[in-house]
Amino acid sequence: MDTNYTVLARKYRSQDFESLIGQDVLVKTLTTAINTGRIAHAYIFTGIRGTGKTSTARILAKALNCLSSDHATSKPCGVCENCRAIAAGQHIDVMEIDAASHTGVDNMREILDAALYRPTNARYKVYIIDEVHMLSTSAFNALLKTLEEPPAHVIFILATTEIRKVPVTILSRCQRFDLARVPVETLKKHFAWVAEQEKIELSDGANELLARAADGSVRDGLSLLDQAIAQTGGHVDEGAVLDMLKRTDRGTVVNFMKTVLSGDVNAALNRLDEIYNNGADLTMLLNDMMEWTHWATRMYPSLRLQDVTSSPYTADQRETIKQINENISLNTLSRIWQVMVAAVPELQASNNQKQCFDMLIVRLMHIADMPSIQELLKQDQQVVPTKKVEQTTSEKSKFIQINTSDELATALQKARELLLYSYYTTNLEITEFENGKIKYFDRKGDKDFSHKLVSWLKETTGKDWTIESIQEAPHQQTLSEHTKSEIESDPMVASAMDLFEGAEIVNISK
Repeated sequence: MDTNYTVLARKYRSQDFESLIGQDVLVKTLTTAINTGRIAHAYIFTGIRGTGKTSTARILAKALNCLSSDHATSKPCGVCENCRAIAAGQHIDVMEIDAASHTGVDNMREILDAALYRPTNARYKVYIIDEVHMLSTSAFNALLKTLEEPPAHVIFILATTEIRKVPVTILSRCQRFDLARVPVETLKKHFAWVAEQEKIELSDGANELLARAADGSVRDGLSLLDQAIAQTGGHVDEGAVLDMLKRTDRGTVVNFMKTVLSGDVNAALNRLDEIYNNGADLTMLLNDMMEWTHWATRMYPSLRLQDVTSSPYTADQRETIKQINENISLNTLSRIWQVMVAAVPELQASNNQKQCFDMLIVRLMHIADMPSIQELLKQDQQVVPTKKVEQTTSEKSKFIQINTSDELATALQKARELLLYSYYTTNLEITEFENGKIKYFDRKGDKDFSHKLVSWLKETTGKDWTIESIQEAPHQQTLSEHTKSEIESDPMVASAMDLFEGAEIVNISK
């Protein structure tokens, strides 16, 4: 048994800037900075897992300390003592720290104390802090001053997958680089090259599946390739990868969606049973159906998006999608997308995914049969003329008469327009109220109140009102003050008030 096997993700890890795939902007910036001597004292690399954050940190450390040149070089030799020690993670002056297991301020204090001393065998002391977002608040605060003005021989390289959790005070002291997801075509070329180096057979279909399943991560893709090689013994084809990923091929998904959108519930559920019994992962099937819906929408004729060559479907499959699009509306695709998105957490939380998926298919088929909003509006427009007289009569009957300021207050209260009612009775001094005209002084001067009141009166009484706000106060009572005065003048209330010293009326309810 060979105990020295190295997994592909480690064996083919990038060792220099030229072999760092999919990060052209990052490589160009760092190599130019090194060649021109504009080396920053702190860098932070962020991106999804497997895009090369730690690899870039090691390459940068080698570039700064390579012995093939008497200064930093953008092309480290990879064979000198420093390069080999850094690649193996054993260099005394290049320290890789896992922030997840060194989260405290004491750990950070040890690092900062050691940073004061000059490097032993290298030009720079390089501190690579991986998953830096895991540091505690105290540790971040302890790092601030040294990170801003470190000794000339110290370089900090931070890496994280959760850039939002890193304090802004840390980010402002670093040069930030966002590592992009590696494109599918770039991954395919890389996997084909790895397969050639390993002397294994990798079909184009299998390579395509692996590259898309990697989701932009080189490490994830190489791990999947490693697993596929172990499963097949070195002959990796599309069927083996589909079986390993527990997902159906795209031709099956296209035909399945065609059945779903045909309206035949029995045929759709039977086809789902067949796919499920063949070992398909229902979560992956839902992802594939969402992928199909996305590309079917992009291929819809009315959108005029001509460039669909980047889609993962063959020419025959794209032709089938085109035929399906001729029989469904863009609105239908949008609705089934929304149903699928809502089904993702539902499927994850379900104890029986198959039952959940059956109900999803039934929902999708009924959604597809629903008329669009435009069709509903057309139907409504056809119905309106026959009911016009009835609607006019009913609309008139729902209007009310308001002739006094007290009636307006009562109407607002009955309609539960509490904000309008409170403002109207508390802040307004009414000077005129007759024939759809109101003149008042507003103690608070809310300019929006009159617009809101006019709109409500129009809706409630069915006629236009004129509301005028005067500038000089007439020094009259508001409705609330008037009501309170009447109550206080009542002999029974006055007697009750006399019984309790300092008593006052706080609120009046009807």
